[in-house]
Amino acid sequence: MAGEHRSGCPINLSLEVLGDKWSLLIIRDMMFGNRRHFRALLTESEEGIASNILADRLARLTELGMITSAPDPSHKQRIRLSLTEPAIQLVPVLAHLGAWGRRHLPVSPELAIRAELLEAGGPPLWDDFMDELRELHLGTPRPPGTPSVLGRLTEAYSAMCSQRSPEPQAASAPPSPKP
Repeated sequence: MAGEHRSGCPINLSLEVLGDKWSLLIIRDMMFGNRRHFRALLTESEEGIASNILADRLARLTELGMITSAPDPSHKQRIRLSLTEPAIQLVPVLAHLGAWGRRHLPVSPELAIRAELLEAGGPPLWDDFMDELRELHLGTPRPPGTPSVLGRLTEAYSAMCSQRSPEPQAASAPPSPKP
């Protein structure tokens, strides 16, 4: 990819890595949803990524050093995906993107709660979350008894989903009389 860049601008170079429609969403799902397998990324995505697009983006993210893949020790026929340090360091970027989206776009409460908590927690929470991601994806241990940021974010999301009232059922109209 060297020599193929539009410019040496750091924003341009970052967009060349992460600026397509799916790459940040895959990283988001691995980060916040702890989705570590192809099937989970494919079937649990709110945005409905196609399998060929997912396979292409995973290959590209691997080539760019954002994720790695290895045989899953719990299931020899599956590959487990992991975030690398550069991907983990996107936590503040995703926190800022989520905060911006909450302020300016029509977000759903259950999908916005994690962004709200990350914004409220600020850099100290982001650092704790990055440490937890390093433990999960890179095997870097954290001190025993350290609270789980991912657990807190997941619990808040689950609570918002359970609070959400069911969609009202449309009343069925009586059949119209035949002339």
